[in-house]
Formats: sequence, C-alpha cells, structure tokens
Amino acid sequence: MEYVSFSARPALRDPVLVCAFKGWNDAGESASAALDYLVDSFDATEFARIDPENFYDFTSVRPNVSLSEGKTRVLEWPEIAMFAAPIEGAERDLILLRGVAPSLKWRSFSTAVIDAARSMGVNMVITLGALLADVPHSRPVSITGLASDDELIERLGFERSRYEGPTGILGVIQDACTKAEMPSASLWAAVPHYVAAAPNPKAALALIRRFEGAAGVAVDAASLEEAAEEYERQVSAAVASDPDVKAFVERLEESMDEALDEEPEEKIPSGDAIASDFQRFLRQRGPED
Repeated sequence: MEYVSFSARPALRDPVLVCAFKGWNDAGESASAALDYLVDSFDATEFARIDPENFYDFTSVRPNVSLSEGKTRVLEWPEIAMFAAPIEGAERDLILLRGVAPSLKWRSFSTAVIDAARSMGVNMVITLGALLADVPHSRPVSITGLASDDELIERLGFERSRYEGPTGILGVIQDACTKAEMPSASLWAAVPHYVAAAPNPKAALALIRRFEGAAGVAVDAASLEEAAEEYERQVSAAVASDPDVKAFVERLEESMDEALDEEPEEKIPSGDAIASDFQRFLRQRGPED
C-alpha cells in the first residue's frame, strides 16, 4: 500500500480508528495526550507506519540525532504510527494513529489513512482535537462533538459542523471520510488560552470520557484523573498569586456561568443508547471491577 508499511496484520473486531496529532489541532497537548493515554492503557502494539518522507517539511519538523550507548549516533525521523488495541470484553477494538501533524500533501495523507483503515476493517473514524478558547481552568472542560453521519448525530447527541475558516489535518481527514462514505466523528476540547503553554491533563481526561461513549469502550483513567486534579490545583495557585490574572479568570468564570444558565437544554443520547453503552462498559470491566 502506497506510503503505509505494515509490520503485522493483527486480527481486530470491527475496529474504530482514533486519530490525534501534535501541532495546530493540539492545544495544551490535550488531544495527543489523550491518544497516548489510550495507547498505554490498552497496551497497544505498533503494526504500521506512514512514511514521513512525503508528508513533512524537514526544515520545520526536524529529525533528531541521539547517541546510543554514548557512542553510536542515531537519526530519528518524525513518525506517524498505527497501534492495534484489542479490548477484551468490548464489542470492538481500536486502531490508534498518532504522530506530528503532517505539513505536506494532506490529500494524499488522508487518502493513505482511509485506505489503510479500510484494509483493516475499520468502519468508523474518531478524531481528537483541542483548541484555545476564552474558558476558565476552574470549570468543567467543554467538549464539542461533531459528526457527519445522521445515525451518530442522533445516537451520540453530536451536531454537524457549521465552522467556516482555516482548518487543519483533522478537518481534511474528516472531509476524506465523508467523500469515502466512512462514518466519522470529531471531539474537540476547549483549552484556556492563558495556560496554553502547559500540558493540560484535565482537557485530555475530558476527551477520554467523551470518547468512551462515542467508541463504546471503557477506559481506566485513574492516573489521568489525579494528574487533572493536580493541574487544576497548580494553575489555581498561580492565578491566585497575580491579582490581574485572578480578576481576568473571575470574569471568564462569570461569563461561562451566565452562558450555561442561558443555554437551552443540551441534546443528550437516548435512554436506550445510554443503557446499551453502560451494559457494554460493565461487560468490558468484568465482575471483579
């Protein structure tokens, strides 16, 4: 297959492809952290790579040189890898795609992703993203769920995207899914812009929790929950030490609270869908959990 090399062809059950990339679509490293957490949680194993030669400007995304055993110089190229995650007890498995967002030939890249997904039996794609927004760190993370498929919109309470403007690789992949008639959904976390430089485990956790319902799998996120709590404590302490920043955050909190009070009731999945998802989670976790 052009651009994609397979080291194995694992047998997976009705797999969902989950994509996240470092870069423009990854505010606070939230989406890439969520994807990395899924890889680690399910002991996912790499089975394929996309050749970086055609998709990167190596003057902006440079390879790294390291020393092996203090002597041998090793050149490490940017990588885009696919991982297989069989999930015992769940109705379907996962394929996890991670890497730095490509800078060249996005149409060819997205076609390669869709072709590789089809060859592995994928019939649903979920992308994870994060954007900077005027939101306070002290409130629950806002997750926007977008979908192209009417059934997903109805079942998951997602909505169709009405965004117009510049897009990134996630938008291109979503468009490729639509053209290939591949059902797809996209989850976006809103990250406070005043702490954009710091990794945001709270937003990563929110993406994981919304992902569970979309994919129909359960994720043990205890360590990520601890990291999210510590993140909020540290940011709150830093904000409290600066009166100007504290006043700014308080205004954001007031604005968000007022907006939540004025918003109509959020569209939620049907009771049957919630019950079905919960039963899947119980089967996956098993009696001991």
